[in-house]
Amino acid sequence: MARQREFDEEKALDAAMQLFWEKGFEATSLSDLTSRMGIQRPSIYSTFGDKKGLFEAALRKYTSSHAAYVRTNLQTNSSVKEAFRAFFENMVAKEYEESPKRGCFCINSMVELAPHDEKFEILTREHQMYLSVIFQETIERGLRSGELDPGINAKGLAQTLLISLIGLTVFMKSRPERPFVDNSVKEILTLLR
Repeated sequence: MARQREFDEEKALDAAMQLFWEKGFEATSLSDLTSRMGIQRPSIYSTFGDKKGLFEAALRKYTSSHAAYVRTNLQTNSSVKEAFRAFFENMVAKEYEESPKRGCFCINSMVELAPHDEKFEILTREHQMYLSVIFQETIERGLRSGELDPGINAKGLAQTLLISLIGLTVFMKSRPERPFVDNSVKEILTLLR
């Protein structure tokens, strides 16, 4: 008869996600994970396979909740321009106010692992492509309502905004002065004409 798990898997996974988000894959040890998750190594192995399996599960949990967060944030404002403005400005404000400064777990993982691990290259790219679709749907809503210039290429603009977001998120790791970032966001948003 199989033993029942003696821990809350979702709670443990959330703890692992937070730790990987703070430290990255390579800098997080199994001892760090067992301590933060409140479980022993055999429980990690039996539930997630290994450290990489646990990391993948944590990243999938993050990308699922992050996509829902992005979609909700872009749909809450009837104005598409205001929705993107609030989205970008909130992302910047959060990065300057949050401690520790973690950035985006998916982008951090893309930078750390995608260049040499095909699984994470695909997983992080898929999330970015999904965000691009969310951006495109939001832009198309602005085109239908007449808020945005009918000459806008919704797909191209969505991809450009996404690449701008990724670049901005990576750049903010170097702690640039706030006016530099605010001016950049202001210019990025001019694309929504």
